[in-house]
Amino acid sequence: MAAPRFLAELGASTPIVQAPMAGAGGVELAIAAIRGGAVGSLPCAMLAPAAIVEQAAAVRAGAAGPLNLNFFCHALPAEPDESAWRALLAPYYAAEDVAPGPPPPLRRPFDADACAAVEQVRPAMVSFHFGLPDPALLARVRATGARILGNATTPEELHWLAAQGVDAAIVQGGEAGGHAGWFLGDAHRPVSLADLLATPVGPPLIAAGGIVDAGDIVAALRLGAAAVQIGTAYLATPESAIAAPYRALLGTPASADAAFTTLFSGRAARGIVNRLMRDLGATRPEVPPFPYASAALAPLRAHAEAQGRTDYSPLWAGSGAPRVRAEAAETLTRRLATELAALLQEPI
Repeated sequence: MAAPRFLAELGASTPIVQAPMAGAGGVELAIAAIRGGAVGSLPCAMLAPAAIVEQAAAVRAGAAGPLNLNFFCHALPAEPDESAWRALLAPYYAAEDVAPGPPPPLRRPFDADACAAVEQVRPAMVSFHFGLPDPALLARVRATGARILGNATTPEELHWLAAQGVDAAIVQGGEAGGHAGWFLGDAHRPVSLADLLATPVGPPLIAAGGIVDAGDIVAALRLGAAAVQIGTAYLATPESAIAAPYRALLGTPASADAAFTTLFSGRAARGIVNRLMRDLGATRPEVPPFPYASAALAPLRAHAEAQGRTDYSPLWAGSGAPRVRAEAAETLTRRLATELAALLQEPI
């Protein structure tokens, strides 16, 4: 099946957007997805403006097709007191014989500097997680000619995005791996992808959550989606940046044991259950607010991953994780497009 009009106009030949996935996606994955006919995405929330421009140029040098830049719009709180969190982790530091190191780059909200990078790159699409930036910044992004995409996890968020005039909305069902993009209300409330797709709104909907094969894509299209966003299936490709022990779990029955947790970042995200989640539970009051929680875990994660363990790693995965295949990202994209065409006997 060809991409819907709003994607086809940008150069995509299949109705697939490769999910950005901060910490896992990057230049190689975006190039491969674009070469396969999809929209390639770069996660930009952890990149400096110069790196955004540099990576976008690298993608464009490697593939001709639509590029999506993804940003976060969370409120960044003041640096918290992490003493209770570090005290909770102290036994793990002792057992692993590691010490705290420098914190990893923070996931930063979209700001004027990031907006200037967008103005320089002029991508086909810009997508936002955790709401939208302030109107002045959003207007600047629109002026570049980029299509604006928001992310909704509830019908209320979907209606809010529609009222802001987004060009399309990513509907992120509770089946989706990684950080839930909720931004209205006091807490994350998982809603099924089917229920989100049943919400009557104007913008085209891009379905996300549990979609790993052509049958999943057909089901989403028949429920009203114009396209799909795929993440977990791309995690299993060699172009993703995840650690080897994490990759080894994907496509196995063990990856079905997943839950939402705040332990790894301070915000609800769906991942495969590991030692830290079993020991501490899905959430704890000691966990610092997003995005600060990951700093204290970084040395534990690096030490365990070097030994082939996932004890302290965020293992983000959607409900389709047990069904993914280990194959190159371009091959995956082309296979899904071919199988989708075969399944659809007539256009939707």
